[in-house]
Amino acid sequence: MGHRKKSAPRRGSLAFLPRKRAASIKGRVRHWNNFLEDNLFQGFAGFKVGMTHLTYIEDQKNSPYYGKELMKPVTIIEAPPLILIGIRVYNKDEYGNFIIGDIFTQEINDFLTRRISIPDQEKYDFKKIKENLLTKINNNSEIRGIFQTQPYKTSISRKKPDIIEIKFATTNPKESFISLIEKLGTEIRARDVLTHGELIDAISVSKGKGFQGPVKRSGIRILTRKNSKIHRAVACIGSWHPARVSYTTPRPGQLGFHQRTEYNKRIMVIGENEEEINPKGGFINYGLIKGDYLLILGSIPGPKKRLIRIRKALRPKSPFVIQSPEITFINKESQQKK
Repeated sequence: MGHRKKSAPRRGSLAFLPRKRAASIKGRVRHWNNFLEDNLFQGFAGFKVGMTHLTYIEDQKNSPYYGKELMKPVTIIEAPPLILIGIRVYNKDEYGNFIIGDIFTQEINDFLTRRISIPDQEKYDFKKIKENLLTKINNNSEIRGIFQTQPYKTSISRKKPDIIEIKFATTNPKESFISLIEKLGTEIRARDVLTHGELIDAISVSKGKGFQGPVKRSGIRILTRKNSKIHRAVACIGSWHPARVSYTTPRPGQLGFHQRTEYNKRIMVIGENEEEINPKGGFINYGLIKGDYLLILGSIPGPKKRLIRIRKALRPKSPFVIQSPEITFINKESQQKK
């Protein structure tokens, strides 16, 4: 028998590059859906609590399990109201979007001063800034709300809020800007933005695992005992020329704490009564839910207490009918502290 050349799939996916730490722990939304209904914010944010499971009746007719009762895992996200603290306006040119200005509420809470420095209210000419922005807004302008999260309303120990931007879907930017001015400083709840049974995208930073070797990081095989120099590494890291190591070669480095986007996760429950979900003793490594919460089908990247950005589905599945699912049971016992 002649020599048969070894053939195998490469070790380690090249789909997520570069494999380095995320620039921000709160995640970044790079794109928004431009084909949504008017006068609606396109996202929300909450804090990951943990996971449990529920049973529901499958209501999508294209599913082979249509009409049957299914048991599925769900992720619990506590979603306290967001405070609209500002409005930012973008205009577009041949290079993309650029900021033409923003306006902030005059009612600032004490928690926000931990995150940003507040301009002197006596010197902040609210009316002049508003009129100046109105003259610059055109039909192609993009309106985004600047929101403050409220982690102090949850069981998380930190008080410092996150500052995030969420796009406002509109076909008349000037009218939308005027209507949002009146809402500055008010709270927006999850039920005002999201609906039962719809599809969303979850954007967050995955659990960090630090500096790891190529066996754990890329899934390469451990070499035999007779390899005298190395066992948990790649024996040949590349050819003589080009005289450098290719980026595709599995090497040790950062593992985890990467930004990830999970597409088309279904909202099963938008809850307002925390007693319906809280287990006796609270959730492990989190505590008790104190307000609004979401149950999202499947898993979401990130450890408990991490901020989860929620966006209206960028590329929703078709066909998919948005309707409130019929839930028959939600498990609480598996999350009890032992």
